[in-house]
Amino acid sequence: MKLDGKVAIVTGGAMGNGLGIVKVFLKYGADVVVIDYSDKISSTLKELNHPKLMGYKADIRDEKMLRAIVSDILAKKGKIDILVNNAGIAKLEKFVTMSTEIRDTHFDINIKGTWNMTQAVVPHMIERQYGKIINLSSVTGPMVADPGEVAYATTKAAILGFTKSLAMELVSHHINVNAIMPGYIMTPMVEGIALDSNQDNPKQVIQGIADGIPMGRLGTIEELGELAAFLASDDASYITGQGIVIDGASTLPETRSVGV
Repeated sequence: MKLDGKVAIVTGGAMGNGLGIVKVFLKYGADVVVIDYSDKISSTLKELNHPKLMGYKADIRDEKMLRAIVSDILAKKGKIDILVNNAGIAKLEKFVTMSTEIRDTHFDINIKGTWNMTQAVVPHMIERQYGKIINLSSVTGPMVADPGEVAYATTKAAILGFTKSLAMELVSHHINVNAIMPGYIMTPMVEGIALDSNQDNPKQVIQGIADGIPMGRLGTIEELGELAAFLASDDASYITGQGIVIDGASTLPETRSVGV
């Protein structure tokens, strides 16, 4: 119960990686607050049916709304120990034909939304001189990329820079800031990427992804949740400003054609 007594916010917690984080945090005793724009938040809260779980349907692009939610959480819970900035989108589109709307939606949610949520919570953490912030970056952008991922990759590289700079700014306040850099985890986002890649046979795309991963499979949302729980716990007290890769070794091989 390494998160017992902790209060955590997880954005985008209604599905995918966020849901995995929510499940694992609850397993380790945390009080969890989900913030999600999707209508699925209602069914997720109902399905999990946990006494330590509550949620808000909100758009992380709305700074005023986030500040009101944070104030409400503090009124109800008394504190916020952990913030997981997980909410994000990914849509494949060629750079030369990409609309400004698709570009700006990626930037507004993945970068500005993370910024807004963090800025709403950090003053409270500074006041308490304690906090754990976990941002969802990716191997896509900082390390690798596929065609059609320019908008997404740009935002995820930005999140890693945001993490490192913020970690330096907050380290004297006993606030740890780290990033998780997933490879392919089996989520609705990955299913959407597969569909964008091959509308006739997205399952073939998923299988192709798995075939290219040395572990031979995509990760699970619970495996990512376990990493988040470690970074959110005091077991990770001496770790800050880091991007932790969780990708089944997909970024490890130098080549597929050399070796014994």
